[in-house]
Formats: sequence, structure tokens, C-alpha cells
Amino acid sequence: DVPSAGDYLFQGISTTGFDRAQLTMLRRHMLGFVFQGFNLLPRTSAVENVELPLIYRGMPAAERHRLAKEALGLVGLGGREHHKTQELSGGQQQRVAIARAIVTQPSLLLADEPTGNLDTKTSIEIMDLMTRLNREQGITIVMVTHEPDIAAYAQRLLRFVDGKLEAETAHQGRAGHHVS
Repeated sequence: DVPSAGDYLFQGISTTGFDRAQLTMLRRHMLGFVFQGFNLLPRTSAVENVELPLIYRGMPAAERHRLAKEALGLVGLGGREHHKTQELSGGQQQRVAIARAIVTQPSLLLADEPTGNLDTKTSIEIMDLMTRLNREQGITIVMVTHEPDIAAYAQRLLRFVDGKLEAETAHQGRAGHHVS
């Protein structure tokens, strides 16, 4: 999308004049996406799902496989690489989706209701994981949520009502955790 007014800067660079190819490269190399519904490919293994964004980069298979296994290890799924999507719990599927989002080492992770389809215990595990990724990997996380207990993990909260910014608050985040 293009802004209706103003200019959008990504890492200090204006994206206003970017053509479709440049925007695609920005998404492919700088952004990771985590969806509420996981969006995993059915009947494929965890490692195959995580390799997908690397295929779009034209990366050789051996390197894709190595990086995908590393990303799965980062999200606590080492040893589950060859499990098919339907063999994994909802929380494990979301961890595969997060691994897929971080395998490209993005600067920015966009998360749309990442705990929306998960139970409370699993939601806490996922938020602890995202907090760790922010703190240890330096990934900026922008998350959309309607759940106050999940929003409590963030350092900065922007509250929107009917498409307009209503409030902005900054705080330490849940238990000292830092997710932006």
C-alpha cells in the first residue's frame, strides 16, 4: 500500500518512489510475516515450510536446509524438522510459522494476532519466544492484537479506534520483556 499522505521511511530510506520490484525486494529481504492462521503448506514438513522464503531468494537447497534447521532450533523445534504440518500442535505450527518468518533474518517482523488461535499457556510460550527474538536477535516486532494480556508484552502500545490513533503509551513490557 502507498500512504494516503506523507512519506514512509524504512531504515531512514524513503519508500515513496519504490516501484513494484523494489517493494518486493524490501519485503523479501527485510520483512518477516507471522499470521494468526499460520499459513503453512499442508502435507509438507516443518523444514520445507521454513525453506519457502529462501526458495524465492534463489538460495541453493543445501544452504536453505541448513538455515531452516537453524531457525527451527531457535524456536524450540530442533528434532521436529521432518514432522508434517498435521502432526504438529497449534503452538508448534505457530513456531514453524515464526521460524519461516525469521529464517531470512529480517529487520522487522510483522505479526497479525500471532496468538489468536492458541490457548493461554501456548500464547504465553509464543510471546516469550517473540520477546527472546527481539532481545537476542535484535528483530523489531510490530504486532496487532486485541488481547490486553498479549499487548502487555510490548514496550510501546498504539491503540487504534476506527482506523485512527487514539492513544500511545510506553512501558517496560510484561515481566521486563521487550517487544516493540
